[in-house]
Amino acid sequence: MTEPTVWYGQLTTRRRLLARGFLLIAGGVSWLSVFLLLPSLALLVVSFVKRDADGALIWELTLESFARIFGSASGENARILIRSIVLALVATSASVLLAYPMGFFIARGSQRRRFFWLALVFVPLCTNLVIRTFSWKLLLSAQLPPAKLAASLGWVDPGRDIYPSWIAVSLGLVAASLPFAVVPLYTSIDRLDWSLVEAAQDLYASRLRVFFAAILPQTLPGLSVAVILTFVPAMSVFVVSDMLGGAKHWLIGNLIQHQFGPGRNIPYGAALSLLLIVMTLGGVSLYRRNGRSVEIL
Repeated sequence: MTEPTVWYGQLTTRRRLLARGFLLIAGGVSWLSVFLLLPSLALLVVSFVKRDADGALIWELTLESFARIFGSASGENARILIRSIVLALVATSASVLLAYPMGFFIARGSQRRRFFWLALVFVPLCTNLVIRTFSWKLLLSAQLPPAKLAASLGWVDPGRDIYPSWIAVSLGLVAASLPFAVVPLYTSIDRLDWSLVEAAQDLYASRLRVFFAAILPQTLPGLSVAVILTFVPAMSVFVVSDMLGGAKHWLIGNLIQHQFGPGRNIPYGAALSLLLIVMTLGGVSLYRRNGRSVEIL
C-alpha cells in the first residue's frame, strides 16, 4: 500500500493522485486518439496496400505507393513539394510581417477598442474558406480596379483576370493565414515589459536594434505559435490553390486531394499524406529547436 501524503492541504495517496490525473487528461487523450491518432494509423495502413483497376483497395501489403513517390513520379512530386514549401514560406512571412504592426496597434488601444479590433480579426474565420476564396476571385476579376491597375502596369493583359496566378494564390493564402498570426502575436505584445524597451531606447539603440534586442525575445513564444499556425495549413490547403491557381498551379494539397475518390489511387494519396505529415512535423520541430537558441543582436 502507498503511504498517505499531503497534496495542497488534502490527505491522499499516490495512487489516488495518479487516478485523478488520468481522469483529468482522459478527455483530451480520447479526443486526440479519435480525431488524430486513429486517422493517422488508418493512413499508415492504407499506404501499404494495393488497389485494383477501379480504385478499390486490395488488402495485400506492398511498397508500390512509396516506390512511386520516390521513383518515376519523383520529379513532378519534388516540383510540387518545393512549390508548396516556397508558397507556404511566403504566406507565413507575409502574415507575420503584417501581424506584428497589427498586434501593436490592437495592444496599444483601450480595452473597448481591443475587443472591437479583435472581433474584426475573427470575423473572416466565421465564413467558410471557399466563400472567402471566391470573394478573392471577384476582387481579382478583370472588371475591378486591381486588375485594371495590374494591366496599366503591364503585369497582365488588358481585360484579363489576375487569377489563375501565383500572385492570386499567395494573396489567398495570406488572407486565410493572417488571423492565425495576429492573435498569438497580439497576446505576446500585450504582455511586453516596456521597461526593457525604454532601457534600450535610453541606451540610444536604433529602432531595428530595439526590436531585435528588447521586443523580439519577449514575443518569441507568440511568434512560434504564429509560424506553426500559418505554415502548417498553408502547406496542405488545396481550396485556395484550386480556385485561384487552377490546374497549372498545383500544390501538395491538390495532389493529395486528387488521389481520393472513385477510380483514384487512395494508397498513393495516403502515402503522400504521411510524407507531408512527417515533413511538417520535422520542420516544426526544427524551428522550435532553433527558436530556443536565437542569438539576440
